[in-house]
Amino acid sequence: MDKGLACGLLKEAYEKLKASDADSACTLLEQALDNDYESKEIKYALKCVHWWLEHSRRIEEINNPYEKGAFLISLLKQYYIFLDQIGSGTFSFGQPGYEQCQYAIRYFVYSKALFFFSSLLGNPVNQHDPGLLLLAGRCYKGIGNYDEALKCLEEAVSLNREDSAILSELADVNALLAELKDAKALFREAFFIDPSKIELRSMESALIVKLAEKVSEMGYKDEALCEWIPVYGYLWKVFTVKRELKQMEAGRLKQSIFEMEAEYESSPARRDIIKPRLLNHYFRLVDYYEITHEKSSVIEEVLLKIKLKDPDIYNLYTR
Repeated sequence: MDKGLACGLLKEAYEKLKASDADSACTLLEQALDNDYESKEIKYALKCVHWWLEHSRRIEEINNPYEKGAFLISLLKQYYIFLDQIGSGTFSFGQPGYEQCQYAIRYFVYSKALFFFSSLLGNPVNQHDPGLLLLAGRCYKGIGNYDEALKCLEEAVSLNREDSAILSELADVNALLAELKDAKALFREAFFIDPSKIELRSMESALIVKLAEKVSEMGYKDEALCEWIPVYGYLWKVFTVKRELKQMEAGRLKQSIFEMEAEYESSPARRDIIKPRLLNHYFRLVDYYEITHEKSSVIEEVLLKIKLKDPDIYNLYTR
């Protein structure tokens, strides 16, 4: 057994992955395992590379560059389920498992997908497609090119300001660039519009990763986790940046609250999902009333609704 040689082969395999050569990476990992059959990291990396080689084969059958790139990105959801199944020792939303291994895998996926998206962005006709810009921005972020990611995502937001997936990715990039005020404002906006569209596992900044992990430790998972993140993000002073709503926005907010209150009463089976979203809307309405100097009795009415829906949340809010 030669652990030194195995370590060198492992590092070389990671470099091959980052160069989009998964086949060579697999060969190197098998050689590394022959030299250190007790290494948990080598076994883990080999499982991950085998998974990608098996699941990405279908890409050869796809002709459209956009579909090729989108297919690779779509595999990430299945991959994260696979990681949860095999166990990774440590876990976080941004870096599940062995950090160097996951970084190399992500670089492999995002750089390979970006190759296809870049070929499309070279055509001026495609440069104003928010969906394409979102995916390209996510890829640039995944390989650490935050400046290019910012350009793509800012353009995407200018074309579609109501897409929570785009807003959350832009927020994440701002956080990675230490633009925390902008990041907090964008994250709050994204989670308010539609938490279910936010790809939590694609988030990388400590700002949102730590918040998501802390909320998940309370027992929330999947859709419920996404819905409760903005509630606790607000209560724990993470989403601290507020903005004054336009009258039309305030009107839509009140109408949404009215509709959600009706759904909350009529659909007991969905209350676990409706309640956190409703609480988040109540917080937004209280902020609006405070910014516009509404009389205290109106604010108290909203606070009473929060108290009736969830006394514990009310106590956290008012303490």
